[in-house]
Amino acid sequence: MIKMDYSLLSNAPLFKGISPDEVELIFGSIPYKVKNFHSGSMICVSGESVDSLMIVINGIVKGEMVDYAGRVIKIEDIPAPGILAPAFMFGSRNRFPVNVVTISSVELLLIMKADFLKLMMMNDTVLINFLDIISNRSQFLSEKIKFLNFKTIKGKLAHFILQKAENDRNSVILDMTQNDLADFFGVARPSVARALHDLEIEGFIEAKGKKIKIIDKDGLADLTID
Repeated sequence: MIKMDYSLLSNAPLFKGISPDEVELIFGSIPYKVKNFHSGSMICVSGESVDSLMIVINGIVKGEMVDYAGRVIKIEDIPAPGILAPAFMFGSRNRFPVNVVTISSVELLLIMKADFLKLMMMNDTVLINFLDIISNRSQFLSEKIKFLNFKTIKGKLAHFILQKAENDRNSVILDMTQNDLADFFGVARPSVARALHDLEIEGFIEAKGKKIKIIDKDGLADLTID
């Protein structure tokens, strides 16, 4: 069996507040498997049943969906020690909502659903952490839907900037590259660059690298109204 890095797992959101030694004891009491995947491998297909907890213990994967026009929209990257589709493990439609593809070589830890249920009943901390995780996932997906609903790229960018500028701040630092924004919005990178340039030319913002100064907050807000 592959030697587990319990210090890494103790830093995973699922095991927050649990020491590496305690994590080792947990994995000594439940069955699990470790699977290896090459870069570019398809781990799960949208619609496939979620029958186990999957934790990325090494490497990075991405969730992506394909729309009716055949365009691939990246939902997010999931690096170690992230969990795949935690919000879809239970419920009447517990199926993967997106394709999951490896970006690098990946090691996955798998715990069958029945064994994970036993673990949560044995350990209150794991249970609370899992509830926090699925709540956070629901909030993330809700925000993602908002972005996908905007008809224009400038509307998506305006909403993104205004979100970052909460608490009445007039300047923000973009924590995503233009490539990341393009993936997040489901558009081509040149379109994001062009939209940023247009927002600046039209007097809504001033952009210096990743720092954005908001010039016309009301005007940005108007762009988010379809």
